[in-house]
Amino acid sequence: MDSNKRPEDMERITTPELANAFIDEQVDAIRAQVGDQKVLLALSGGVDSSVVAALLIKAIGKQLICVHVNHGLMRKGESEQVVDVFQNQLDANLVYVDATDRFLELLDGVAEPEAKRKIIGAEFIRVFEEEARKVGDEVSFLAQGTIYPDILESDGVKAHHNVGGLPDDLQFELCEPVKLLYKDEVRVIGRELGLPESMVERQPFPGPGLGVRCLGAITRDRLGALREADAILREEFAAAGLEGKVWQYFVSVPDFRATGVRDGVRAFEWPAIIRAVNTVDAMTAEVPELDWALLKKITARILDEVPGICRVVYDLTPKPIGTIEWE
Repeated sequence: MDSNKRPEDMERITTPELANAFIDEQVDAIRAQVGDQKVLLALSGGVDSSVVAALLIKAIGKQLICVHVNHGLMRKGESEQVVDVFQNQLDANLVYVDATDRFLELLDGVAEPEAKRKIIGAEFIRVFEEEARKVGDEVSFLAQGTIYPDILESDGVKAHHNVGGLPDDLQFELCEPVKLLYKDEVRVIGRELGLPESMVERQPFPGPGLGVRCLGAITRDRLGALREADAILREEFAAAGLEGKVWQYFVSVPDFRATGVRDGVRAFEWPAIIRAVNTVDAMTAEVPELDWALLKKITARILDEVPGICRVVYDLTPKPIGTIEWE
């Protein structure tokens, strides 16, 4: 049987009983796979990698080494939050790596989305290989928060950095305990593992981060504008009580400019694209009808507070035919 194929008779995990049965099964499987070896975990701080971290801690304890790589494509304040939660609150064995310059130099001038994803995925592995050598003892396994939609979409839609973006000469054996689960199932598992609700319901964030939301070739100034516009969007959604009610929301900034007028002078600046979707399993998605006053407030703040942005638009495309991310 294909280990990346979800069995047709596999029951959806919707109850605590089913979740605990899955946890017990995976703890046994992890111990059998890993033995007494050490494991590196690509820890983004999102629900998928957080649940994998909790599973691995339950199964192998201090054999797990969590590595958080700041590739310079994180949301505003994201890496700082990851360090605080996992190192200071959960007492995880955490290694923090600031590789901002390294990633952005590799991505300089690269516009094609699949090329960007593969560069980011491959460089992640190189960073992990370096951290593994620093550990001292042999590390044989790489754990990832791969979920089933990642696998399905990487077969002909787009390569996720943790699936189609992995290099051919990978030095690790993969440990992916939730790879046959959908996002809603991962959340149920997380609750039963005792993760805080703020982490379980954390908004999905792609592995390549803002790299697939800074559309086209990434520049530091446009990346900075994107980060600030996205922070405003998240602040206003939170203030409007939409956290946990809208499944995912973010800003993308494309690599073309539009004509505007600022203080009576022509402005040739970027548009900001707001994207919001509701979904259960990430395979299909609908666009919510947001309050008009909220959209106007977000637009006013972005135009007033973010240098380089002169237009704000709202993406109305459902999935399918559009994917959730633009790239």
